[in-house]
Amino acid sequence: MTALGYSPSAATPRGEWDAPVASGAVDATLTVPGSKSLTNRELILAAIADGPGILRAPLHSDDSARMVDALRALGVGIDELETDSPFGPDLQVTPPATFTGGTTVDCGQAGTVMRFIAPLAGLARGDVHVTAHESALHRPMGAMIRALRDVGVDIDDGGHWALPFSVRGHGHVRGGEVEIDASQSSQFVSGLLLAAARFDVGLRLRHVGSRLPSIPHIDMTVESLAHRAIHVERPAPGEWIVPAGPVRSKDVAIEPDLSNAAPFLAAAMVAGGSVTVTGWPLHSTQPGALLVDILAEMGARVSRRGGALTVAAGDDGILGVDLDLSAAGELAPTLFGLAAFADGPTVLHGIGHIRGHETDRIAALVGNLRSIGGEAHELEDGIRIVPQPLHGGEWKAHHDHRLATTGALIGLKVPGVRIDDIGTTAKTLPQFAALWRSMLGMDAADRP
Repeated sequence: MTALGYSPSAATPRGEWDAPVASGAVDATLTVPGSKSLTNRELILAAIADGPGILRAPLHSDDSARMVDALRALGVGIDELETDSPFGPDLQVTPPATFTGGTTVDCGQAGTVMRFIAPLAGLARGDVHVTAHESALHRPMGAMIRALRDVGVDIDDGGHWALPFSVRGHGHVRGGEVEIDASQSSQFVSGLLLAAARFDVGLRLRHVGSRLPSIPHIDMTVESLAHRAIHVERPAPGEWIVPAGPVRSKDVAIEPDLSNAAPFLAAAMVAGGSVTVTGWPLHSTQPGALLVDILAEMGARVSRRGGALTVAAGDDGILGVDLDLSAAGELAPTLFGLAAFADGPTVLHGIGHIRGHETDRIAALVGNLRSIGGEAHELEDGIRIVPQPLHGGEWKAHHDHRLATTGALIGLKVPGVRIDDIGTTAKTLPQFAALWRSMLGMDAADRP
């Protein structure tokens, strides 16, 4: 399959969408756009760097657009540079001499924006009001607010420990030593680490809560900082030291989003056949890199050749497994969809924190599967799925892109699955619906 032309608004239908059923085994090769996690981290670092830089092959989606808008509101120059990429232009980022206040930042539904922009707002001169879409106001922010106050950021949250809040920027942030309970989101740690080199005295950060989720995302942050000459010390597990100093400007190429590739790779296991994703990095801190081992454990035949990853259906079908996904909770919805067709029960654990994502993902996945005849049970820290015969019905997206793509995955094998809003996939992959049809050999205008 060749990548489709870049046109997010045209490529993303809104509202109800009948998930297409696979008419036979798939045989597809595709390219997915850039990583959302890397794009938003590199936008932050480019905005605080010591000179202009270019992001090559960044993601263009709702989440990255929110980050771009937020940085522009703070006075960052961000210009589009046309390329021959099917997924949109490169971005040239020019840091301001001083971040400007007197503005409002709307985070939409983007957790990275609300957690990464708040520390930068403290560096601004003037007030920065930070808000979000009403469906995202519930997302955890209390630990971040407390930690920012501890390093000298002046925040007025009305006593709610949540969005919306206002940061009274004084042009600098003191920094120093701080403890944080990041058990609800590793983005709390990443947001502080990304800005810490610009704090007056740097930062010594220590996690003091229960198990820290999504550690690969923190590794991604540390690696991104190292590429810009900020070397983070890790004296003990759950502890990081960032020295104050200049953040080096540079041009950065963004990896493809490996987690966005997950439903496409999983499609080969549900429908049969094989799917190849091009541009798969040899090394990556993205949680999606764990798919290589996880899909093999669930029965797929996985191979790599020439920078591409191929997943093919295994001879024994999909296997029920017990998986600790604490390092890769964002993969849970796709693996949940696979587990619905496994040869026995599957337990996904280490994912209690995904209750605080775009929606309570555990409750939403369980509720959706039960509504189409499946059996799944909420656990304190995960989900147990017991395969059962399934039938068509409504699959609710709950404003969550990964819920929507899971519905599409299940719909490959179950006729009549209707996703109530496929447009939620624009959050991280505007071309999802068109790529999905292309994978199945359908024209974008074909009916399922």
